Amino acid sequence: MFDLRPAGYVIGLLVMVLGMTMVVPMALDWFDGSLNWAAFGLSSFATILIGGGIALACQNTANVGLNIQQTFFLTTGVWFVLPIFGALPFVLGATDARFVDAFFEAMSGLTTTGSTVFSQLEELPRGLLLWRGLMQWFGGIGVVVVAMVFLPVLRVGGMQIFRTEGFDTFGKILPRAAEISRSISSIYLTLTALCFVAYSMAGMQIFDALVHAMTTIATGGFANYDNSFANMGSAVEYVAVVFMILAALPFVRYVQLMGGSVRAIFADPQVRAFIVTATIVIAILVIWRISFITNSYEYALRKAAFNGVSILTGTGYASDNYMLWGSFPITFFFLIGLIGGCAGSTSCSIKIFRFQLLFASVSAQIKRIHSPNGIFQPRYAKKSVPEEVISSVMAFFVLFMVTLAVLAVALGMTGLDAVTSISGAAAALGNIGPGLGSEIGPAGNFAGLNDIAKWLLAAGMLIGRLELMAVYVLLTATFWRG
Repeated sequence: MFDLRPAGYVIGLLVMVLGMTMVVPMALDWFDGSLNWAAFGLSSFATILIGGGIALACQNTANVGLNIQQTFFLTTGVWFVLPIFGALPFVLGATDARFVDAFFEAMSGLTTTGSTVFSQLEELPRGLLLWRGLMQWFGGIGVVVVAMVFLPVLRVGGMQIFRTEGFDTFGKILPRAAEISRSISSIYLTLTALCFVAYSMAGMQIFDALVHAMTTIATGGFANYDNSFANMGSAVEYVAVVFMILAALPFVRYVQLMGGSVRAIFADPQVRAFIVTATIVIAILVIWRISFITNSYEYALRKAAFNGVSILTGTGYASDNYMLWGSFPITFFFLIGLIGGCAGSTSCSIKIFRFQLLFASVSAQIKRIHSPNGIFQPRYAKKSVPEEVISSVMAFFVLFMVTLAVLAVALGMTGLDAVTSISGAAAALGNIGPGLGSEIGPAGNFAGLNDIAKWLLAAGMLIGRLELMAVYVLLTATFWRG
């Protein structure tokens, strides 16, 4: 049994930080005269107390470097423990939610999934709406740090191809994480501030602009209204499209851009592939809407761009009920939700670079069949891709599809219909947000699902957010014996 205390120390500190963050929505509810401030006060006190206790109990290992087992445990432990405490304001506050619903909402927030069990959001205290936004905002920056620091060195799903942009020594994981966090924090804050200003100038109220700026840059999708962006106005939709795309690009490229390397972001093959994919998605949806739904080119472009980019990036906003667009768009939305944005961004799902490596591998294999004596190596960014990376990506694809199938079957066994089961599994595992159908589609939410289904979906969000392997490795006996 290996020593869990170094990971426990970091988890305890992060729980404390989460508790301190609750003071912000508490102050807002107190300012608004809402009695809900007391729920945040109690939640904050309990969270800081317990987090501090965990950190103090593990303090004597604070300066000890993390080995690979402790790193895996820390990566998964953070995303499992924080939603437990993030759920407290929903249990104790105005929503008076049962723990299963509160945990589902908190997990959805911190994993930037965007699925919700709450309705009549307009009537909730502003503190709770702000808390939902804050959870997604913190979850978004956490995702970037994990993608840039932990996953490459853990060789999860082909992420080791980006290892040169991270670090090489396990013992330096925590210092390197802190360094990268500082680097991207300024970028993250700047994008959020720009998005806030743009939303405000487009006509959003100040509070709405703040919360939606946080959930847009996190590609999370929590909105302050049941109908999401349906009544926000055309200018707001265009602003959202721009910032959802920006948030789906790798943040390390923004760091390089700020350092004066303008070429870096445009030279990245996954950035180019993502932009091309987004353009194709929008074009297909525009053509469909003009052909079968409306003859207004601007309206078709706006709705296609907003909803297409929202699902592609895994943000999960909706400005229209695309379940009414016809059978083809429904299938199309399901498929593009499994693509995702770039690695090292706040977006989710399979990620563009894995499809690029898959196609490169298939292309090389076809060439070998055509010319058996030739030597053909998959290439990415003009470099040969090691066999280890290709194998890791292939394993990820297989495991993703198997997990999706098992989760869908499990949901079906709880009594859900096929569309709800399959799309719900994809929405959770891909951290997309809305599913398909009348119940969990863009016009519905997850409140009506049974408790077992909610627990299964919450587990799917965690597994998908941490790229599957980081969670599954903890379930092996070999890991705990090491």
